[in-house]
Amino acid sequence: MSGPLAGVRVLDLSRLLPGPFCSLLLADLGAEVTKVEDPGMGDYLRWSPPFVAGAHPTARSAPFLALNRNKRSIAVDLKHERGREVLRALARTSDVLLESFRPGVLDRLGVGWEQLRAENPRLIWCAVTGYGQDGPDRDRAGHDINYLSRSGLLALTGDPDGPPVSSAAQIADVGGGALMAAVGILAALHERARSGEGQLVDVAMHDGALSWLAMLAAQQLNDPDAPPLRRGRLPLSGALLCYRPYRCADGWVTLGALEPKFWRAWCRGVGREDLVERQFDPPGSDAHREVEAIFAARTRDQWAAFAAEHDCCLEPVLELDEALASELVRAREMVVALDQPGVAAPVRLLGLPIKLGRTPGDPARAPGPALGEHTDAVLAEAGYDADAIAALKAAGAVRGAPPADAAAPDGDATARRPLLG
Repeated sequence: MSGPLAGVRVLDLSRLLPGPFCSLLLADLGAEVTKVEDPGMGDYLRWSPPFVAGAHPTARSAPFLALNRNKRSIAVDLKHERGREVLRALARTSDVLLESFRPGVLDRLGVGWEQLRAENPRLIWCAVTGYGQDGPDRDRAGHDINYLSRSGLLALTGDPDGPPVSSAAQIADVGGGALMAAVGILAALHERARSGEGQLVDVAMHDGALSWLAMLAAQQLNDPDAPPLRRGRLPLSGALLCYRPYRCADGWVTLGALEPKFWRAWCRGVGREDLVERQFDPPGSDAHREVEAIFAARTRDQWAAFAAEHDCCLEPVLELDEALASELVRAREMVVALDQPGVAAPVRLLGLPIKLGRTPGDPARAPGPALGEHTDAVLAEAGYDADAIAALKAAGAVRGAPPADAAAPDGDATARRPLLG
């Protein structure tokens, strides 16, 4: 195994999107990530459509494969005492434990932070939750849209007289949770190299989402005479005619001509230098209506040709399929092909967005695992012999890979609808 994080061992107890996206980054960068999953259903995302035909039933969900390549899977029942013994054994030789349970769940099982810290003082424990390990809402349930609404980010997104608009990407889950967790883990690993001690990394998706508003929050906190910031009236989210999406003859384009030189370039390019002084006029103004009419008169391709000639921060609004097929995505190797057992054609997934010159990561090193596929191998590495592994299986504390005709557990409604975060 190679990569900048080669040799780092991660136990990932998380599921769905935030934790697995964090451990995906670590795995792509070379860490040895072992998913610790419930023997019955495993990570719920395994049962989220659409499915890739031919793969093992517990490793055919396209969303699951997107987040869980380069990882191994061990199926452990943490409600079983011998299953908890297995987790303790794995924690003794691990560098990082990542989990996303509500605060206190693992403590009540006897395998919380303090208990496993006693087993391995070098262990770094990263907990990703909605509202943190302490505070008034530590036990409150939630999802991405809830964290965005509590942080103020959702209220600021959309048009002035329209409803708040949810992003197509889960900002709190990924930006506020997964990325903050990855940074926290790397910081803790770096500090451990000096002190020799692990520590708790407490990541709240609410906090992470709020941190994305750093500049706006500074404005709100330090200008007591300014009116409250409101949706559609912020400079970078619709309040300036020089920085907006515009409808063209056959779609949409974006103009990001915030600096005067870019706005002048656009005005001169369309033969309307009289608009140069109107750069920061608001929507609904006469100048705004004139700019709208100018954009509506040309197609998206014509505007792309215009942008190639005039350096003015103008780009087409691409649909996802168009973006994935673009030359930019190909050149940046942002789509990779991965061989998945049982699948004739390679599975195509997004690549690693972090490009390191000397020690690059490898986003296509290994396929997504079947549930419990690596139970025997992981236990053997932890010191269990064949008889001990067989005894654990007989007791129901662990489980190996299910048969090829495995299906979602009967009666579980979550197995029949998309689960993304």
